[in-house]
Amino acid sequence: MSSTDIGTFHSVARTPYASSAEAEPPVTSNPADGPAWSNVKAPDARSQQSSTVTVTNGRRALKVFLSNPNALFGTSFLVFVIVIALLAPVLYPDDPLSMVGRPFLWPGQDSAFPLGTDSLGRDVLSGILHGSRISLFVGLTATALGLTFGVLVGSLAGYFGGWVDDVLVRLIEIFQTLPSFVLLVVLVAIAQPSATTVTLAIAVISWPTVARLTRAEFRAIREKDFVMAARSLGYGHARIIFREILPNALPPIIVTSSVMVATAILMESALSFMGLGDPNVVSWGSMIGTGRELVRTAWYLTALPGLAIVFTVLALNLIGDGLNDALNPRFSQDR
Repeated sequence: MSSTDIGTFHSVARTPYASSAEAEPPVTSNPADGPAWSNVKAPDARSQQSSTVTVTNGRRALKVFLSNPNALFGTSFLVFVIVIALLAPVLYPDDPLSMVGRPFLWPGQDSAFPLGTDSLGRDVLSGILHGSRISLFVGLTATALGLTFGVLVGSLAGYFGGWVDDVLVRLIEIFQTLPSFVLLVVLVAIAQPSATTVTLAIAVISWPTVARLTRAEFRAIREKDFVMAARSLGYGHARIIFREILPNALPPIIVTSSVMVATAILMESALSFMGLGDPNVVSWGSMIGTGRELVRTAWYLTALPGLAIVFTVLALNLIGDGLNDALNPRFSQDR
């Protein structure tokens, strides 16, 4: 066999393998198998997707809340109360406790006093407007303090567990075993009655509820995959608590906060009704307490501030129901 024939034979023998290699289609990933894994850290890989999901959930919650007529009514009335509280010093710059007219003027009897005057000649409308400032101040401030301390205690107990959980739970139980309103009256009676004292006392008796709720949420979330991933990456406890777990535990806490504001307003009104409020300021509860002896002859003195309390508390409860419908995943998926 000549050298030419040998070269031809080798070229023919290699041809099928070369052609089959050239004809073989490139390997492509099947979309059904899912996206290819990118070699990046887990939280970084989830950051863009998490932000998108958060924005989507926020828009959906806002849409559900705005489609609830009861929540809209509650929000509108609460905004109205906030506006009149801010404008009270402008509309009635004088002291609401000063005597400015003839006593026992009924509503509509004198245009200068649209809602009448009380037994000392004080303007009822001025008292209601200035009283809204005290009610909102006590309600919002006491709720903020109670939420801060309750979330801190509940997050530590739910995240760490063990002896930390045992100690903090015993502390919560000590406060919950005492009657709330009785403890509130004792705290205010021991200290000098003032708006600051009442606010701090209400915060002291309101934080255990938030602490228990936060603890339950943290215990349910702390074993999730994204928390385990954050731990495996060496993130500190503070970052895991406040940046990983707490944002996912906020919805029920936000709903509870609206109810806490309403409860704080009711407690402040009850203390003022009993004469344990700040004597230097006017509040809705103190107006009811002043007019309770004149219910038969001048019922409007208790009815008007009572209606202010009823509608404000009702508005806060309607807002709480709307937030629950908007932030509760089960209710949101039904829609």
